[in-house]
Amino acid sequence: MDEVGRKESEYPIKGGGDNEDSRSMSVACGMINTVDWRGRPSNPNKHGGTRASAFVLGLQACEIMAIAAVGNNLITYVINEMHFSLSKSANVVTNFVGTIFLLALLGGYLSDSYLGSFWTILIFGFVELSGFILLSVQAHLPQLKPPPCNMFIDGEHCTEAEGFKALIFFLAIYLVALGSGCVKPNMIAHGADQFNQENPKQLKKLSTYFNAAYFAFSVGELVALTILVWVQTHSGMDAGFGVSAAVMAMGLISLICGTLYYRNKPPQGSIFIPVAQVFVAAILKRKQACPSNPQMLRGSQNNVGRQHANKFRFLDKASIRVQEGSNSNTKESPWRLCSVAQVEQAKILLSVIPIFACTIVFNTILAQLQTFSVQQGSTMDTHLTKSFHVPPASLQSIPYILLIVVVPLYDSFFVPFARKITGHESGISPLQRIGFGLFLATFSMVSAALVEKKRRDAAVNLNKTLSIFWITPQFLIFGLSEMFTAVGLIEFFYKQSLKGMQTFFTAITYCSYSFGFYLSSLLVSMVNKITSSSLTGGWLHDNNLNKDKLDLFYWLLAALSFLNFLNYLFWSRWYSYNPSQGDTNANENNLFAHSSNNYGDDNTPYQSC
Repeated sequence: MDEVGRKESEYPIKGGGDNEDSRSMSVACGMINTVDWRGRPSNPNKHGGTRASAFVLGLQACEIMAIAAVGNNLITYVINEMHFSLSKSANVVTNFVGTIFLLALLGGYLSDSYLGSFWTILIFGFVELSGFILLSVQAHLPQLKPPPCNMFIDGEHCTEAEGFKALIFFLAIYLVALGSGCVKPNMIAHGADQFNQENPKQLKKLSTYFNAAYFAFSVGELVALTILVWVQTHSGMDAGFGVSAAVMAMGLISLICGTLYYRNKPPQGSIFIPVAQVFVAAILKRKQACPSNPQMLRGSQNNVGRQHANKFRFLDKASIRVQEGSNSNTKESPWRLCSVAQVEQAKILLSVIPIFACTIVFNTILAQLQTFSVQQGSTMDTHLTKSFHVPPASLQSIPYILLIVVVPLYDSFFVPFARKITGHESGISPLQRIGFGLFLATFSMVSAALVEKKRRDAAVNLNKTLSIFWITPQFLIFGLSEMFTAVGLIEFFYKQSLKGMQTFFTAITYCSYSFGFYLSSLLVSMVNKITSSSLTGGWLHDNNLNKDKLDLFYWLLAALSFLNFLNYLFWSRWYSYNPSQGDTNANENNLFAHSSNNYGDDNTPYQSC
């Protein structure tokens, strides 16, 4: 039978083994059967593929369009309408965005364990929509906002939003955060689930899908930062938030229209229990010695389709069979005996943590472009012509204009060219892609620091206002950096994840954004505290950037970014290196190679413990 024409249920489960191992083997290393919307086995001639993923991409473009229009101009709304100070407003925005990405873990867990990606998207998509509607209502009704006041002219006398007005505001934005956080990882994973990784042709299409997802993201960001931000600026924030709600509704319609074409991966039950069992069993058997007979390791006789990792070898003891006298056939508790597949599942979770951690500083830089850099732009000459001026929040559209051109070129020309050299289906490995992006991010902050020093000197010493386009380079450089790092990170986590955990692993990548934005809030507070004195405030103490030292803060971030890149080089080598594989560069012939040989077959002794 032809490979494409096979039903999903006809792909064998790799590993097999005892009945008690079947679930962990099928989840961790085998092919999980996919189903259609009625729960019947999916048919690859009808379900999945590029057509099905296109409906998901439609939702992704609309969702990012709606959330970006709110998030990227939220600091202006918080200052002008809620009357919070600059530093407090920056923290409100970074905490809001950080919460979105932290809640991605909840979305990933619910999807893989109980709901499935489609239903998780649908339920929380409507939660997000309700938040946009409430935010629009608050922005429209004067009784839900403080009295009008110009924060930049008479800021000391402006009344800050509090009580019921603050409650409505925070309820609205955190409904948006809850919905968006749970939707984001599921959009990526649900689209990627439409491609069968067991089929080499579809594996290449999966790589193209990740680039297409970033293209959809770029289109959504561009429309949000130009058209929607223009609506917010000229028609009011209430109209802008209302348009975000309408766009989100369009995205949900796109998702629903593809229902008949999706191949859905059913939830597998709690994804944390099998991992927790590994740690408990390893602790209980910490005094056990490594057996000479590999058959004493539960599931070691099966080919589970992944390499055996020699890292965290203390966990291997969780799969040691303990035979006591005549009761050799007695089954041990799953909290005392785990399959090799479960052990590898736990190892992968631990192994990806350093890679994840290295992208936190990268997202701290992103936080500055959505807060302080927007405020930079508001102090500059925003006129493009005598009658048309550029909204400061629209500055962030500059990289996306470039990326809408660059991403298709990257996928159409660079990937096929690099694929011939490296043999990697993505052209270069995800780890390489992440590393190059982290390296570029440093120069975004260098550019930001130089321009801010020039802007402040011109304003204070020469009484001149620089054109807003002086800060274009910092957005351009970071846009290119994000194309490499963000896409590489999602592709890396999705492909490293074990079957049944793709959505949760994708959610982990969004947590990097969360921690990055929270770190930004922490850095702002720490820098203000450390650099303040009895006579003067800190670098970012004043609401007036001409009195602050924002350029020094940018230099601090540039230094942290470069140190973070060096740290990443170490951990990427550590992740790629596996002593049991001999040549660590065998598969990809590069610094960040990651092999995928099988382990634990009948002829290979288990060399851990």
